Amino acid sequence: MTLILDPDDPAGWREAPPAVDAGTTGSRLTDGLNPEQREAVEYRGPALLIVAGAGSGKTRVLTHRIASLIESREAWPSQILAITFTNKAAAEMRERVQALLGESASGMWISTFHSACVRILRREAESIGLSSTFTIYDSADQRTILKRIIKELDADTMGFTPASAQAKISKLKNELADAETHARNANMNDPQEVMFLEIFRQYTRRLRAASALDFDDLIAETVYLFRAFPKVAALYQRRFRHILVDEYQDTNHAQYSLIHELTRPVPREIVDELDQHGILVRGLTDGSGAIPGASLTVVGDSDQSIYAFRGADIRNISEFERDFPGAKVVLLEQNYRSTQNILSAANAVISNNFDRKEKKLWTADGDGDKIVGYTGYTAHDEAQFIADEIESLHRAGVAYRDIAVFYRTNAQTRALEEIFVRSALPYRVVGGTKFYERAEIKDAMAYLIAVANPVDELALRRILNTPKRGIGPATETALAMFAEQNELTFRQAMRAADGLGLGPKVTGAISALANVLDEAAAMLVPSAEGLEAGTNAGAAKVSDVLVFLMERSGLLDALRNSRDPQDETRAENVEELVAQTRDFDRENPGATLVDFLTQVSLVAAADELDDASGTVSLMTLHTAKGLEYHAVFLTGIEEGLLPHQMSASEPGGPAEERRLFYVGITRARKRLYLSLAMSRAQFGEVAVAMPSRYLQEIPEGLIDWRQSPGMATSRGGTQPRALNARRGAPGGAWGTRDRDLERFSVTRSDKPKTEWANRVTGTVRDNGDLTLAAGDRIRHTDFGEGKVTQVTGEGTKRIAHVSFDTAGQKKLLIKIAPIEKL
Repeated sequence: MTLILDPDDPAGWREAPPAVDAGTTGSRLTDGLNPEQREAVEYRGPALLIVAGAGSGKTRVLTHRIASLIESREAWPSQILAITFTNKAAAEMRERVQALLGESASGMWISTFHSACVRILRREAESIGLSSTFTIYDSADQRTILKRIIKELDADTMGFTPASAQAKISKLKNELADAETHARNANMNDPQEVMFLEIFRQYTRRLRAASALDFDDLIAETVYLFRAFPKVAALYQRRFRHILVDEYQDTNHAQYSLIHELTRPVPREIVDELDQHGILVRGLTDGSGAIPGASLTVVGDSDQSIYAFRGADIRNISEFERDFPGAKVVLLEQNYRSTQNILSAANAVISNNFDRKEKKLWTADGDGDKIVGYTGYTAHDEAQFIADEIESLHRAGVAYRDIAVFYRTNAQTRALEEIFVRSALPYRVVGGTKFYERAEIKDAMAYLIAVANPVDELALRRILNTPKRGIGPATETALAMFAEQNELTFRQAMRAADGLGLGPKVTGAISALANVLDEAAAMLVPSAEGLEAGTNAGAAKVSDVLVFLMERSGLLDALRNSRDPQDETRAENVEELVAQTRDFDRENPGATLVDFLTQVSLVAAADELDDASGTVSLMTLHTAKGLEYHAVFLTGIEEGLLPHQMSASEPGGPAEERRLFYVGITRARKRLYLSLAMSRAQFGEVAVAMPSRYLQEIPEGLIDWRQSPGMATSRGGTQPRALNARRGAPGGAWGTRDRDLERFSVTRSDKPKTEWANRVTGTVRDNGDLTLAAGDRIRHTDFGEGKVTQVTGEGTKRIAHVSFDTAGQKKLLIKIAPIEKL
């Protein structure tokens, strides 16, 4: 019988696993690996950096490395700590190691940063003055506490919200700064800073009083524990001899510090003390009597570092060799996901970033299809192109679930959703909310509804204190009771607020809102000539009314000036709604506010379509990381969107945005589409959109560019226009410094262009009980005349399959498509 050291066994020694032939072990765990993957699995040393390009099999390398350490008896499972960022990734890694090793894999710690820290803190809680049964507060709990503190301190009058305070506290904790550390560097002459410090201190006190920690505390407190109590740290430094960290490029300062604490050597004096207390150290010490630092393996890719806004520090991976002198670096460049054309585009784009470890992704699977580039006139053109291409892919056998559409900002979903609903495409918004279900859009729409329908109490109650006006639930109830007792509508009660005795501030706020709504309603009244003719002539446009309401109510300013980082996105969504009303006014001259509200409600209320092949996924580029699809559509590749205007002027911003583009490209397995529009709404204004600077970084031969539908009149002709213009045009590729559409160069193509009857609009229509059958002729607002080839689905989900004379095959949701039967 052979005995080997087991640091978790009280006796210190236990029977070794059955002998395994080293050659067999090596081949079983390295069969099928490429040379670089094999090197990463077999290397033994104090520090290893595995630079794993997108789709290069990093999870396989990590799991095989863990299995190799255990099966070769270099480590007990209990000596291994593997850290990932998500519970899903941890579960997958655990299952894969167990599949390789069976029962002998039990005892490993494979978990997220937070889970590992909870286990440590539960055991060592007394050292930091906590009960081992401490509570963990989630985001909602944090906001509840902060809401109370802000209310008690009247900090809301200074612009503080629970979300903004939470974001700032989280940022500081991730930098290992507590309230007192922050106080030493704070500007105490700034009232805002003084107030924040008081909020932070009270928040900290309340958590302590409740024996509670928030998620950021879990890591920070573990680091503090190890630094304050070296003997406690030594227990874990002795235990974990092999530490492996996935997605290392996404680590923040606190996570980086935790890894450093765990990999420190245990000095001889502490080793001696551990030995005196009966804690096993024999077999772990070096010649000096100290326990060397644990072996550290990190896996990551600096080219996929896209979470700086969450505190991720790209330097953690780019400076790994400086932090760990003599570290081995293994590059995984062979890609098992994408075609070479897709990888060549990704390589070309990311090579423009500096301060990165050079690598070139390649595949043995061939070039594949060219990337398809498309330029639409508008966001609706772009969306219709995407819908048509998705249908074409679907007819060719690609399941909807294998297709994804990516965008930089949430506001971009509006045109996509409208066209997808109209085109009867099943879709879901991943990690987000559908455009018309977003709270800020419902708020803005409630203002319009309150103007169009003054007796809609639900809409009025929604906007009464949105944005904050100091009108609380008690005042709202008093208004409702006053209205009921005096047989008034809620709106009339608002106009008569003076009679409620509510105090001048609240009364003034209610009256001011009532006046704004009345002024907006007056804008909608047609002129005398219009009234006489029975038209809407002389009435303000819907867009003008919405802009008036957003400005006078203060809703847009409240979002723009908020300290909550999420409110920047919400402001963009409201601006997108303004852009939508401008589109509506342009496409429907003479239409009323009620017409607009009807159109929106038709799209918003459309039933979700069911399809056996799943749904198309719509998501932001940040959400897309870690996923892969057969076909990927990258939309809005324009200056101001990608790179985003908020990032373009920040240090490191354009480089991070380029990494985001790279992440999007490398999600595609077989087909990649890049699309943009000639004009797009920015800040609610429709303006000329400039192609992204990143497009010129892709070699021309990799992209098959397609024109917009229809013909655009150019100087001296009617040639179709594309944005894949000549390189070296004035102002850089495609003249990106020129705001004049006429500077967009024209590239001739031998391929015939698909031409649609006109530009695509977002128009929908309530078709009520319209019935269609195969053989019927119809006329569509955008696509002209066509013949119905078949009708599928039931009730409100009936779909017409139509062959249009000029626009080709389309699918239409009969209930809302802008069609008429001929």
